[in-house]
Amino acid sequence: MAGSRLGQWLCLVVCILILLKAEGASIPITIVESAVSSGALCLDGSPPGYHFEKGSGSGIDNWLVHMEGGGWCESVESCVSRRDTFRGSSLKMEKTMGFSGILGSKQAANPDFYNWNRIKIRYCDGSSFTGDVEAVDPETKLYFRGGRVWQAVIDELLAKGMQNARNAILSGCSAGGLAAILHCDKFQSLLPATARVKCVSDAGYFIHGTDISGGSRIESFFGQVVKTHESVKNLPASCTSKMNPELCFFPQYVAQTMRTPLFIINSAYDSWQIKNILAPTAVDSKKEWKDCKLDLKKCSATQLQTVQDYRTQFLKAVNTGLGSSSTRGLWIDSCYAHCQSGSASTWLGDKSTEVGDTKMGKAVGDWFYDRSAIEKIDCPYPCNPTCVTVDSES
Repeated sequence: MAGSRLGQWLCLVVCILILLKAEGASIPITIVESAVSSGALCLDGSPPGYHFEKGSGSGIDNWLVHMEGGGWCESVESCVSRRDTFRGSSLKMEKTMGFSGILGSKQAANPDFYNWNRIKIRYCDGSSFTGDVEAVDPETKLYFRGGRVWQAVIDELLAKGMQNARNAILSGCSAGGLAAILHCDKFQSLLPATARVKCVSDAGYFIHGTDISGGSRIESFFGQVVKTHESVKNLPASCTSKMNPELCFFPQYVAQTMRTPLFIINSAYDSWQIKNILAPTAVDSKKEWKDCKLDLKKCSATQLQTVQDYRTQFLKAVNTGLGSSSTRGLWIDSCYAHCQSGSASTWLGDKSTEVGDTKMGKAVGDWFYDRSAIEKIDCPYPCNPTCVTVDSES
């Protein structure tokens, strides 16, 4: 009896391991040891890392570089608080990782990109890969080197074959999605002139919005991030030469002068933006928005109208940034979600969210390969019955 149970357990374990391998759950982290000499280091001084699954067949010369998200640290104090976590140290990161969604390896679930070289750059600098401060405070021992981290990883990927890319995408989610916009043109400039290069930002189109107090705390917050990390030198010069450089952390100003085609995946009711741009805790002293921010169904009629007005702000910011560019791509849903491209269930699953009868994965593929123009903008909340709730920063 005991032997039979042991056999069943062993069978179960083997089946789980096979499933995990099939889902790409054992992709090891690669530490960029060469980054040490150039000072391209995480907040704690450890070298950065990434996960890499090599391409095959027709995808051998195609590259998809995806940047992890995870917010920002705008002060020495907040950066110290994340320094010794996986958001600030490669020493604290998991050693293996699974890929899914836009990075997935199954043809049925990711037909356009499944056999590409697929990379996930880990996020350990707190500045959307823009910081570059030479000095290191001996007390805090903080390294503000996000811009160098990005370059070090890209340089290693170029040496591993990306310099010969035929097709390439720079993408990311949340803070990584913002980084995909900020570094887009630079990424394109590093690849062959003959390559098809485009960028995809998922939940990274953070707007210069007005909050419930009538102010813009996000402007102050992003300004502090830029100052603390000395990010200006790594923000697009096409933007910083025309306006207050600190405003060039907002996509709506950067996108106006971008040369490289950009696709925006975002909810018009992005849950992070509603919680932190529209109704940040600092301006909601009576916590009147606490329940509404957790679940839009709990919003009062007045609050819901304010949320609808935020959608109007968001769509205006998208049009301000991308204008009527023929190369732009849009897939903007009305789900209360944040970061939707990293999950098989939201990317191109049987029950994935649809906007205009089109699922996200198909929209991005059709746009990248110029099969059709994609500008999908959902109707106002709560109109979409296909919404899948996702709230992550990966």
